Formats: sequence, structure tokens, C-alpha cells
Amino acid sequence: GDGAFADLRFDNAGRQRPEFILNKPPWTQANILVVGDNFGCGSSREHAVWGMRQLGIDACIGTGFAGIFYDNARKNGLALPIVSPETRDLLLQAAGNGTEMTIDLRGRTITAGDIRAPFEMDAATQTALIRGRDDTLDSLEHAGAIRDYEAGLKNEMRVSVIK
Repeated sequence: GDGAFADLRFDNAGRQRPEFILNKPPWTQANILVVGDNFGCGSSREHAVWGMRQLGIDACIGTGFAGIFYDNARKNGLALPIVSPETRDLLLQAAGNGTEMTIDLRGRTITAGDIRAPFEMDAATQTALIRGRDDTLDSLEHAGAIRDYEAGLKNEMRVSVIK
């Protein structure tokens, strides 16, 4: 969490930069970010998402996200609703005014004051976020079937020795 946005949040001596938005009340408690285009580009390691989650960020609303970042976000419970640039700009203005936002994953809508906007999210990501699941937990649901399949493979394997 300390490393998330570190160069923006802190100066070289480790002091908080008072001008950075997440260092100003009420945004010190923010758990939803409204972000720029292609957010996450260059953040291919899972650590970027881990840092955001440890910082308390639950969602980033944007117009699109870098592919690897998007996959890592889904696997770690960070919601990434996709909206049009016009909707993003309206939400950014509302956020700047301190308007509280909510994201309805089931209904795929974002509400901020008088703004109610739809967002895009693929069904697999939506389901994973609603269920609080990831690929590993989904695989464990099928552990019995996986063991049965693997047991069948052991019985069918034949080894040929070539001389």
C-alpha cells in the first residue's frame, strides 16, 4: 500500500505531498478512483493491483484499461467499470466536488448524486467480483472432478522406450 502512487503521494524525503488528491480530505478515505484513458498501462505486475487494494481502493472507473492490469485486477477483486469518455468526465467532476459514488455490479450502474450511468464489464469478471472469487477458488470447486480426471490419465498413460 505504501508503494501505490508513491512518487505522487510522497516527496523524496518521504513526506506526504499536500497537493496530491489522495492526501487531501475527504479523498484520503476514497475507495473508488476515476481514472484516465488506458489506466494501468505499464503496470503489468500484480503488485500494482496489490498496492491499490492495500491502499483501500475497491474500484477504478475509466474508459479502458491495459489488458494485463485488467486481468490482475479481476483476480484480486479490483473492479474496473468501463464508461464512455463523456461519462468519465461527468464522474470526475462529481468526484472533484466530493460527491459520493456507488457502483452496482449486478445492475452495472454507477450512481454519483444525480448521475446514474451504465458501465461495461464482461460477464466473467462481473460474476467473479460479485462472488468474491478468483481462478484458484473456481478451480477448487471442481477439485473432485479434476482428481478423477487425473486418476484416469494415470491409468491410460503408456510409456514407450525407444532404443
